[in-house]
Amino acid sequence: MKLKTMIAAAVALGAMTAASFAQEVTLRFHQMLPPQATIPSKAIKPWIEKVMADSGGRIKIDQFDAMALGGTPPQLVDQVTDGVVDFVWTVIGYTPGRYPATEAFELPFFMTKGESTSRAFHEYCEKYCAKEFEGMKVIAWHAHGPGLIHSKNPVNKLEDMNGLKIRGGSRMINQLLEKLGSTPVGMPVPAVTEALSKGVIDATTIPWEVTPSVKVSELVKNHTGFSGANGLYTQTFVVGMSWAAYNALPDDLKKVIDANSGIETAAMFGKAMDDGDAVGVKIAQDRGNNIITLDEAETKRWKDAAAPLVEGWIAEMNGKGLDGKAMVDDARALIAKYSGSM
Repeated sequence: MKLKTMIAAAVALGAMTAASFAQEVTLRFHQMLPPQATIPSKAIKPWIEKVMADSGGRIKIDQFDAMALGGTPPQLVDQVTDGVVDFVWTVIGYTPGRYPATEAFELPFFMTKGESTSRAFHEYCEKYCAKEFEGMKVIAWHAHGPGLIHSKNPVNKLEDMNGLKIRGGSRMINQLLEKLGSTPVGMPVPAVTEALSKGVIDATTIPWEVTPSVKVSELVKNHTGFSGANGLYTQTFVVGMSWAAYNALPDDLKKVIDANSGIETAAMFGKAMDDGDAVGVKIAQDRGNNIITLDEAETKRWKDAAAPLVEGWIAEMNGKGLDGKAMVDDARALIAKYSGSM
């Protein structure tokens, strides 16, 4: 009898140890865009599926789109740093002044493609931005493809920007639009559809990939891009995790999260946006919209008009005790490195 009791106790203890080792956890991923948009469908969803598969089903992540858990897009950063949600994907520029080092990648005519610029941005942020993001565990920093102008009336030259009410998505992009002669109107991307339809804005700055989900090609007929490899601008993003959620995981599940973080994850998000750009372009083409590419001479006029923004940003960063020139030089060098120009 005693032997049986000892065996039973040992089995129970083993079961408890196994249960402890095989701890299961359910986490919540919150983001702003509708589920059919590029990032939620082609980047976040595959990333979640890979994490769950790599964990052997022990991590379950529920995806909440279009701010389904409440709040506004600019509040996503606080939701993850406060531990209200476990993961977020958000636009860094929606919280102006909070992450100043990231703004080097929003400077005009720096970026190339989303994938290459995302690799560059992630490496840059590991050097310059880590302290700014101490409130969350960063899964990846990334960028979108070339930013361009989508307008009700054609923008064929710099003068066509004069007085144009145009949506900008961050402090730096709004400053750029002002330098180019327009009137910037700051708003998160989900607000663009209503703002265009009600005439609050005449145009918007977004990449091609997001145009289908906010119906931009239906609301405007003109799309203006630029000659050369560099887009007018890019916007920057972060995939972040709550430290409370991460620290609560057993070590083996932390390793799953770590293995699905970093520069390759950044590249995957950037590539999803590049692929989405091709979809957005085709929709506009199929609708017969007016797709404008400014020639080299006109593109140079825009570059010259925007150039003072770079020097101004360097001076601003120097005033914060940072080395603005080194940051800009590193940003350019990393973009060139990953774009195959070095």
